[in-house]
Amino acid sequence: MDSSNSKPAAEVAQDVSPMFKIYEDGRVERLVGNEIVPSSFDPKTSVDSKDIVYSPENNLSARLYIPKNTNNPKHKLPLVVYIYGGGFCIYSAFHPIYHNYVNTLVSEAKVIAVSVDHRRAPENPVPCAHEDSWAALKWVASHADGQGPEDWLNHYADFERVFIYGDSAGGNIAHHMVMRLPREILDGFNVVGIVLAHTYFWGKEPIGDETIDAETRASIEKMWRAACPGTSGCDDPLINPFIGSSLANLGCKRVQVHVAEKDLMRDRGWFYYEKLKESGWGGEAEIIESKGEPHIFYLLSPTCDSAVAMRKKIASFFNEI
Repeated sequence: MDSSNSKPAAEVAQDVSPMFKIYEDGRVERLVGNEIVPSSFDPKTSVDSKDIVYSPENNLSARLYIPKNTNNPKHKLPLVVYIYGGGFCIYSAFHPIYHNYVNTLVSEAKVIAVSVDHRRAPENPVPCAHEDSWAALKWVASHADGQGPEDWLNHYADFERVFIYGDSAGGNIAHHMVMRLPREILDGFNVVGIVLAHTYFWGKEPIGDETIDAETRASIEKMWRAACPGTSGCDDPLINPFIGSSLANLGCKRVQVHVAEKDLMRDRGWFYYEKLKESGWGGEAEIIESKGEPHIFYLLSPTCDSAVAMRKKIASFFNEI
């Protein structure tokens, strides 16, 4: 076969394995997190879900979850806005890992959840994911008067008990959204608290017992710069929340931080908790460490004892009065 006229394969311009590769022709090959599952009723958890478009201009959707037999508008449920992780670059709200996790969380906590999908880097660099998530939050808030486009939220969501929950990069986004709330108030929308799980924060200099291995730190910085090409580096306030703003301005009254003993991000979570308590912020914060566990273990091994215990802590947090 004559291949003299075949177009040569594009060369890899940037290899950010095991997450993705960027080719010289601009194509992005994601190496993990590409599977999706449709919304549906889940008989294992008795949770129903459906997808809605919150940003037509960017063709972005969120997945709504509600426990079965939620039919009493006088008994409204806490509302959780969930933001998935993946380094801003991989996975989606519709990946089976996240779909199954939110089903289980909604069933156990007896909440309504809105799992937000957003544009991904590197095609849409950070802070696109933050702006998309803020647009989704505003869409959710448009239901606070009971006149929004989605009946599940109009009838059954308690807008006096709103929580934002993010894991890994989603925790980063959740933090920045709650920092934004005091500046851009959403009427009738009371964000009581946030859950930050294994949050993707970093910095130029090591803290606590954080790794000092130059190769590991360079790899994390490489991933961050691929997601945010315009960044000033690892002390950019988007990745290092202790630069450029005070945690005293956090726009909620309760925070639950989760860290894992074997997670590279562990010390950042502890540092966040300590700095928050020192900042003069007037709320209540708690931190829970999962011993012997790695990053996002609760997604990868959701039935293990540590994952079950973690979900119970989160469910309790959502239902405290």
